[in-house]
Amino acid sequence: MAPLFDPKDKQLSVAFVCLGNICRSPMAEAIFKHRVKELGYSPYFSNIESFGTSGWHIGESPDSRSSKCCRKHGVPVNHQAQQISTKDFDRFDYVIGMDESNLSDLKYMRPKNNKSVVDVFGKWRTNEEFDKIVSDPYYGGNDGFEYNFKQINHFTDEFLKQEIGTLD
Repeated sequence: MAPLFDPKDKQLSVAFVCLGNICRSPMAEAIFKHRVKELGYSPYFSNIESFGTSGWHIGESPDSRSSKCCRKHGVPVNHQAQQISTKDFDRFDYVIGMDESNLSDLKYMRPKNNKSVVDVFGKWRTNEEFDKIVSDPYYGGNDGFEYNFKQINHFTDEFLKQEIGTLD
């Protein structure tokens, strides 16, 4: 399948967003970066980051359970929590929330006339075995992080198939 666009003409930028930027969105950032690199799609992307809608954890490392889950699956994590701001919408083609609350916050703060795609990551889901919403695993056990890992991997691969158009 031919790419939907030529990376020489345009590179995409993607921001993943959850509430605190310590569990779900840094996991999504890490998995997405890893898959992009692994598949040789780096030329298609100019920037991949993650943010929180709140500033509670600014400067902190991701939750140890999130990092441990990623490392267990061979996915490196290198991140410090940051809060999204209105100016970030102009820097990213896609601003992807993990749940409906994140999405609502993002739509509220999105500047008027901004062209970013703002949606939940589950928009790209093709396998209904996975919930469309990436639920917050913070107050649960390791199983929640494992489920999020599998779910985010699926969403990542589907995003790349649908938006880049080069995965088989």
